[in-house]
Amino acid sequence: MSKWPTDKHFASWLGLCPDNRISGGTVLATGSRRVHNRARRALRMAAQRLRKSPSYLGAFYRRMRSKLGPAKATTATAHKLATMLYHMLKEKTPYRDRGAADYRQKDHERKIRP
Repeated sequence: MSKWPTDKHFASWLGLCPDNRISGGTVLATGSRRVHNRARRALRMAAQRLRKSPSYLGAFYRRMRSKLGPAKATTATAHKLATMLYHMLKEKTPYRDRGAADYRQKDHERKIRP
């Protein structure tokens, strides 16, 4: 993982970050870069399978799906998976699932915060 200085570089290499084409302060086009990468494909498939999962990531995917739609939710969840994978491999730490209830609690607190 030393090839990428940060998790953001890793996610960009996978093509899971926004690619905004800007000229003179005007946004010409938005979207994700087209990357032919097996890791990207695997992360996107894993993100799609989280649709019915009772985990923290499953709750995140469902929230993003209701807000952004299925395609963008898949990309957003794959991006989250990529950053988690980067930190797990770089720092050699195991994954700890906090559960969907914890995610809903934090989301509710975020919404009512002034």
